[in-house]
Formats: sequence, structure tokens, C-alpha cells
Amino acid sequence: MTTLTDRYVAATLRSVAAARREEIAAELRASIEDMIEGRTAGGQDPATAEREVLTELGNPAELAARYTDRRLQLIGPTYYLAWQRLLTRLLSFVPATVGTVVGVIAAVDEKTTGGAVGQGITTALQVALHICFWVTLVFAFLERTNAAQHLPKWTVDQLPKERVDRQITLADTAGAIAWIGLVIAYLPLQRYRSFVTDTDGGNLPVFDPALWSFWLPFLIAMLVANAGLELAKYRVGHWTWPLAAANAVLTLAVAVPVVWLLQTDRLLNPDLVARFDWLQQGSNLDAVTALAAGGTILVVLWEIGYGVVKAYRNRR
Repeated sequence: MTTLTDRYVAATLRSVAAARREEIAAELRASIEDMIEGRTAGGQDPATAEREVLTELGNPAELAARYTDRRLQLIGPTYYLAWQRLLTRLLSFVPATVGTVVGVIAAVDEKTTGGAVGQGITTALQVALHICFWVTLVFAFLERTNAAQHLPKWTVDQLPKERVDRQITLADTAGAIAWIGLVIAYLPLQRYRSFVTDTDGGNLPVFDPALWSFWLPFLIAMLVANAGLELAKYRVGHWTWPLAAANAVLTLAVAVPVVWLLQTDRLLNPDLVARFDWLQQGSNLDAVTALAAGGTILVVLWEIGYGVVKAYRNRR
């Protein structure tokens, strides 16, 4: 278990440049220890003294700004941290979600993967721009009108559980490996129990059985390598440039064959296509493959971009 002091120091260092973290951590710990000793010398309980000292020091983000001589101000200091938290949360999922939906719809309508991906990315960027503009405008109005703040006061109970060098949590790693494990398990399972039946009630594999000569074993090997990468990321605890590069290579090693097989009509079992009449009508099969390929490309761009951004933020 990490102490409140450990968590407080970690939270303070999150917004400090990596090169200064060791220096500031040592200085901050020494200050906290001195303040706690001063209180315990007067007979106060150490645990209570620690909580009171950290509460007195205040929000770690504000303390980090003081250490680094950084102004917490875009429009005004009153709402800066609230503006930053809300903007970060909205940008973390809204543009990607809207862009994916638009890309999927475009893939179905236009039957082309490239154009759908372009529309999805353009829409995501436009949504991100609108979020930045309107959220900032609202907080600028609140700042200028001196509106009642009603902002919750910071307490030590809001400290994050993870240390500053543990950006990749055990829960994240376990979830990623579990998902990869399910995909790996389904690839051979679908040969015998795909949950799709033929006209006689027998099992109908989803993927072309001919792919077992090379491509499906290759994809399983790449997925196992991805699981190994998840363990490596957890061991390091944070993104680095080598991890981001390995993530890009392994992600492309899975996605590129999948997209190519989709575009050449070699991924799905021909008997599966023949089983469903609607797939053979018009350009329905092309729409399904374009949709799957477009979705795959968007996920790849997000996965690679996420790793690169995280590694850039952790650069030394």
C-alpha cells in the first residue's frame, strides 16, 4: 500500500517535466516530513498529521504549477483546473466516437474504405475543435461574470491510487490480455463452434478454412506477441518510444493482413457468404467488407496515435 504522501507526491509530479521530477520529489518529501514531524512533536497522531499537512498544501496540480513557475491560466485562474479536467475528459472519447460513427456510415453508403476513413478523421478533428471552442467560451463567460463557483474543495481522498511511474495499471493490462485471449481462443474455436449454422444445422466457420495454411496461425502469433507487449508495458509502467514503436509494428502486423484479406474477399468463409442471401444481393458484401476494413483502420490509427502521444509526454 502506498502512503498518502507517496500518492500526493506522485499526483504533483504528473504535470512536471520528467527531468525535474527527482529534484522536486526530494524537496517536496522533505517539506512534508518536516511539517508532519512538527505536528507529531506536539502530540498529534501521525496519520491525522499527514492528512492535515497534505490538505494544507492543497491541490497537487496547483502545487506543481508553483514549483515549475507555470501559470494556471488560459482566461483566468479561478476555473482553470475545472476547465482542464472537463476538456480532457471530453476530448478523450467524444471526437473518436463521433468520427468512428461517421466513418462507418460513410463506408456503408459509399462502399469505399479510403473515403470513409478520411471523413471519419475530418469529423473527429472538427468535433475536437468545437469542443475546445465552446467549453473555453463557457468558462470564459463564467470567469468574466464572476459567477458563483460552487466548485468542490480539494481533499486528500481525491488523490490517484497509482504512482507517477505507474501510468499503465494492472487492471488495464489484465483487460487487454483478456480481450486478446478471447480473440485467440475464438479463431480455432470457430472451426467447431462458430455459433453460425448451415442449412442442415451443422457448424459453419466464419473465416475461410484455407487461411489455416498460413494467415490464421500468423495472426495468432501476432496476437500472442501483442499480449507479450502488454506485459512489457506493465513492467515498465509507462509508455516509452521503443514501446510505442513495438506497439505500432505489432498493431500493423495484425491489421494490414486483415484489411488486405477483407478487400480481396479472402477472409470470410465462402460457404458463410452463400448461406446468407442478403450478402449476395447487390453490393451488400462490399458494404460489409468496407465497413469492417474502415473500422479496423480507425482503430489502428487510434491505437498507434495513443502510444505515440503517451511516449511523447514521457520523453526526457
